Amino acid sequence: MDTSTSKLKLFGAVVLTAAASLACGTALAQWQWVDNTGRKVFSDTPPPAGVPEKNILKRPSVRVPAAALAAASTTQDTGSTTSPTVAAPKPSGRDEQLEAKKKQAEETDRARQKAEAEKVAQARAENCDRAKRAKATLDSGVRIATTNAKGEREILDDKARRAEVQRIDETIRTDCSPAAQ
Repeated sequence: MDTSTSKLKLFGAVVLTAAASLACGTALAQWQWVDNTGRKVFSDTPPPAGVPEKNILKRPSVRVPAAALAAASTTQDTGSTTSPTVAAPKPSGRDEQLEAKKKQAEETDRARQKAEAEKVAQARAENCDRAKRAKATLDSGVRIATTNAKGEREILDDKARRAEVQRIDETIRTDCSPAAQ
């Protein structure tokens, strides 16, 4: 029976420890106030607007660097040190780091768009140059041979030559125009 009693005491201690650790969760709340029914309320959000100032028991603490505390403490005539009164930093409504990152992202995006536009312009210029050379070759009257799907050479007849000239003229119209570049 001795072992069962010691096991029961050990179990009770474990349960008590678990319950205490769960109860400590409320101690982590930043706000503490007494509501209109007289109960203590623990929360991580501020109390409602109707709660009087005298009923607010605890507020979130403002973390102040030690250097600011030392600079803020003053000595009175009696030589005792008063508690420092450090005002909470007021939010400016602007996050400078976020704005800097946003500006950098916009600049990167503009640079990327500019690089893409230059790449497209270069490809159009190359297409224009090739189309002009092909047009000059077709206009010269030289026989043009192509390779068919079977790998055999075929000479362009007049109908195929006209179709190729039309295709090249369209390429010149789209890639050689000033608006395209």
